[in-house]
Amino acid sequence: SPTGKFGFHVATCDGKMAHTVEWEESWAVFYRKLLVGVCKLDLETNGPWPELERATEQVATKVIPRLLGTLQTEGRKIKPCIIHGDLWEGNMGINLETGYTLLFDAGSYYAHNEMELGHWRCEFSSVFRSKIYTRHYLRNYPAAEPVSEFDDRNRLYSIKGAINYCAGHPGSILRKT
Repeated sequence: SPTGKFGFHVATCDGKMAHTVEWEESWAVFYRKLLVGVCKLDLETNGPWPELERATEQVATKVIPRLLGTLQTEGRKIKPCIIHGDLWEGNMGINLETGYTLLFDAGSYYAHNEMELGHWRCEFSSVFRSKIYTRHYLRNYPAAEPVSEFDDRNRLYSIKGAINYCAGHPGSILRKT
């Protein structure tokens, strides 16, 4: 990142939903703001759901600090990396003339690189949900310490993608999963 922080210098979107991308030094703080912003959009689109609102509060105040706060403590550092922000097979194609893979509909920002894999866990991702893609990614970009918490972080990152999908698709059954 040009600032060494997480975020982006202009607003970006995931589908039609705007990301909360103001610069933050702390990944845990950035992700909390991003997730809470998406949850607010979902409530505006799909109406109140007290259980989801309580769960969001617990995730924001307990889970995020616990799982993501540790990434930048005890001498650990994570480098803010530019990510696509909405990477799943619906946003890729093949150039028929060159055979090269094309990625489109990016909602980029500087994030923890593992954030990119969250979408692959969501139900709307049919191809990338296969564990082979995550295994291949991790061969090239190993999981951050603590490695034993990678799957928990991945599940946490997938929540943003799933709730954002629901906010952009009113009445989606994905909201109940």
